[in-house]
Amino acid sequence: MGKSQKQRAMRRHNPMRMESPDAAERKWACVAVSNLIQNDPSTRRLLQGKNIVGALITRLTDNEEEVVVEAMGSLRNLCIDGGFDICAEMYNKSILTCLKTFVPKISSTLEQYLQNPKTAPENAAKLVYEFADNVITTLWCLSETSNKALNAINAIQLVPFLMSFLASREKLPLAPVTAAAQCLYVLTDDNDPAIYEVKNNGEYISCLLSILRNVTPLPMTVAASALDMDQEIALPLLQPVIASTSLQDTSSTVQELATRQANEPEIEKLSLKNTPQSDHRSPIEIELDRLENQFRTVQLALEILTGTCAKLPDPDVAKHDDEKEENEDDIAEDPEDDNTAMEEELDVEMSTDATEKTPNVDTTSLLPALVPALLRLIQPTSLSFPPLASASIHPPTTSALSGIHISALECLNNIFLSLARTPNPSVSSDKAAGSDVWNNIWAALRVVGTEFGLGQERRREFWEVSVGVLWGVGTVWKGSLEPNATQVDLLVQFCNSSADERARVKCIGTLECLAQHPDSIDGNRIIAEYLLSLLPSATPSNAGVEPTIQAVSAIIDIYSDEMMPYDVNFRQGAYLERLVNSIDAVKKMVKAIDRRKPGGRELRVRGEEVRDNLVAFVKYRKNLKF
Repeated sequence: MGKSQKQRAMRRHNPMRMESPDAAERKWACVAVSNLIQNDPSTRRLLQGKNIVGALITRLTDNEEEVVVEAMGSLRNLCIDGGFDICAEMYNKSILTCLKTFVPKISSTLEQYLQNPKTAPENAAKLVYEFADNVITTLWCLSETSNKALNAINAIQLVPFLMSFLASREKLPLAPVTAAAQCLYVLTDDNDPAIYEVKNNGEYISCLLSILRNVTPLPMTVAASALDMDQEIALPLLQPVIASTSLQDTSSTVQELATRQANEPEIEKLSLKNTPQSDHRSPIEIELDRLENQFRTVQLALEILTGTCAKLPDPDVAKHDDEKEENEDDIAEDPEDDNTAMEEELDVEMSTDATEKTPNVDTTSLLPALVPALLRLIQPTSLSFPPLASASIHPPTTSALSGIHISALECLNNIFLSLARTPNPSVSSDKAAGSDVWNNIWAALRVVGTEFGLGQERRREFWEVSVGVLWGVGTVWKGSLEPNATQVDLLVQFCNSSADERARVKCIGTLECLAQHPDSIDGNRIIAEYLLSLLPSATPSNAGVEPTIQAVSAIIDIYSDEMMPYDVNFRQGAYLERLVNSIDAVKKMVKAIDRRKPGGRELRVRGEEVRDNLVAFVKYRKNLKF
């Protein structure tokens, strides 16, 4: 919606008339909010400042049903467009008090409609289905807000309510059924109460498996416990969805449609004075909504795939250990040639890595098809982010596209962290593949830029997830990625400007990997000087505790092999003396970590480990007597 269109809509349906004694004005005020805030951060913040969330929640108890329905629709749109902050505000303003009263009412009404469909007027049924869709989607968004909100939603016991939509899917419109499936997916993601309720109900399992049989061939007598949902269901279904999507082409279509829509004169229909104008959608609006839904489908597929990528199977350790014990017995039988026996043992271990870790190999065999598709989905289009000085030509598409980019990055992040955790020589030896992934990520970052001002929060989020991917890629191909001066400078700048300690840790981890390219002596020196600047000495480090610990660990890792060509920097730069001067400050910093704070226990353990490594490393380097 263009600026002039928004102004006309504002005049026609004033969003601040929600307290009007006229029910029609209250209804159209709710409609106006939905129209005005469509993925437009500036308008949304303006209305937030006028307590629009509180006003809409109040309308959920309105005595006119149409007002309640429109208020619910506006709140649903705010949840999707506004993200965490809006959802947190809704929770704090007790929206769940209203929502949990709607659940039994919706269930009762739907049951009546399903039992006697002919008794339900078509318009009334449509209204209930849309209302159910909005309530479920809002609950879905709220459940991702915080643990406190999730626990409150668990108390509502939504699983039976959601499963009732899936069980009656053939009799209901697609939208509420899809919303119920999405909400169920979120609730059963690392949430024990919901997981337990689904797993321990045979009817629920049967219903879910019957849905799967409609989209993929399953054995008729499959045992749910024996089914690898990620490998056998999720990946085969979702790979085609993301592989066949062209963001560039669809974005061009959206831009063309939005331009035509903005250039078409608005036809104000004749009506009585003070009567709201028709809100029927034009063919262009319908097509834009269809394309937005396509984007949202891709985004949801990526969100599911993110979890799948995080569950790559570990090697078969037990079998490897059995083989190792057998080899040790063989060695004991032939004590005359210890060296030959040791070589044979190493050969067997290498062979075991290649043959027994078949689950890992099978998973990575999917990467040639999966990773290129994900790399295409992270490349920004002209509509992916709001322009720096104006609003997007079509904000819903911009919101969906940025969501796709970030979800695709999260998939890549999980893939490469999994590969870093369980190294696969066939992957790490393919240096061309590593370089290609690395260059694709930086190509996307160059387009995104580093303007992180008001309204550009998604650009910063893109960078925060991207540096995690870069760290994973750098770890998998450590030593083969040559540090580029421009990239190093950008990583340093982002690390210094980020308020998020985890983002700074990722930047430091990425720089650590780049510093270990054997022939890049100048690049190693630049990175090392920056890492050393983060260490505490007489004054505490401004980097934060966790980034400082990561920096200490990085320096130890980089210079653990004194035979590397770049070790000349360690000796000529007097790095050992600088490390010695930081030991007391590091000890003091680690001792000050509060175990009682969230994550404090793990950070303290990590800090103590790095502290001990620092002391041992300094002692080792002193003994070298270079």
